[in-house]
Amino acid sequence: MAESSLLLQPMKNVSKKEKPHLTKLHLWVMTITTGMVVANIYYNQPLLADISKDFKVSEAQGGMLAMLTQSGYAAGMLFTVPLGDMFERKRLIMFQFFMTIVALLLAAWAPAINVLMVASFLIGAFSIIPQLIVPMAAHLSAPGERGKTIGFVMSGLLIGILLSRTVSGYIGAQLGWRAMFLIAAALMTILWIALYFLLPQVHPDYTGSYKGLMKSLIELIKEEPLLRISAIRGALCYACFSGFWTTLVFLLKEPQYNLGSEVAGAFGLVGAFGALAASQMGRLSDKGNSQKLTTWSILLVVLSYIIFGFSASSLVLLVVGVILMDMGVQATHISNQAVIFSLRPEARNRLNTVYMVTYFIGGAGGTFLASQAWHIYKWKGVVAMGILLSVLSLIIHLTLGDKAYKRIKVQL
Repeated sequence: MAESSLLLQPMKNVSKKEKPHLTKLHLWVMTITTGMVVANIYYNQPLLADISKDFKVSEAQGGMLAMLTQSGYAAGMLFTVPLGDMFERKRLIMFQFFMTIVALLLAAWAPAINVLMVASFLIGAFSIIPQLIVPMAAHLSAPGERGKTIGFVMSGLLIGILLSRTVSGYIGAQLGWRAMFLIAAALMTILWIALYFLLPQVHPDYTGSYKGLMKSLIELIKEEPLLRISAIRGALCYACFSGFWTTLVFLLKEPQYNLGSEVAGAFGLVGAFGALAASQMGRLSDKGNSQKLTTWSILLVVLSYIIFGFSASSLVLLVVGVILMDMGVQATHISNQAVIFSLRPEARNRLNTVYMVTYFIGGAGGTFLASQAWHIYKWKGVVAMGILLSVLSLIIHLTLGDKAYKRIKVQL
């Protein structure tokens, strides 16, 4: 009777096995997987103008696709990622891969914008595999190397985020936007098969009910001030990040540039420099410099938007701003995750759930605000939004973060 649900049976009555050793092969497999899967969430961003034109809708309505994908990702993290503390993680990951492939095919064959909106939400909801893998990597790593391990895996994820735009921008220009989703489905199928043989099994520590699991999220929010601070400052920075990348393609299509999705995607190559900060931030976090480093990384985001204010017709300033923004956002993200994974080892998936749900709600909010700001005030509105949110993140970090660090007294 239960054969069809065997894949997702909770591991309540199994004897716990020894924690697998994190080998270099495991680490590389996890890193490549996070990069390839997270790319699904961002493929549509350089294609928004083409999709809007194809379905004859406004740019603001087309921009909703990016927001729906990020909202789906947040929903998937809220309701699925906590299961990583309850189910055997490899089985859960295999199931998510299958559903991701189905959602990508639905997007590729969408006959109307409303169908594509549903597909976009589902792509986000099932592409949460990286948020199961990052806590797995943290769990398998030695305590003194946790920040380094997270930084390494996250560098793959960040490169996937940024290069996804380059790939989709090029494919969209050459083959059309639908081809990108078909290619993504094929890549996920290949990766699904590879992970079946290469991914280690990690058994859970939690033995309670799903209801209890979800209620514990609220307890974590109440009891962990560093979790709250990390989530809020991360969400605000990611709102700046998402707002920029959602509206960049619209800016580049303006008369002063008159460029298409291919060039918008190429900016992902520029932004990939930000991923270089990931592994270094992880190493520095291991040495106890997290708080000060986060201050500097948020300042980079503020500075990048000030530069964007002068870049409405300057590609050089856009390039400089992109490098600074991506370095700031990604370094803040790595520092935040190193902090939260140090709090409660037995609840790492749930800690990551609280953080990442808040993070992507911020991203979806930034996408929505930037789309509306562009519709009304064009690039000046987007810049004003970015400065406001990044400064707010810095204020929260400086005023509330210091108290939280002193209260918890965690060695970061």
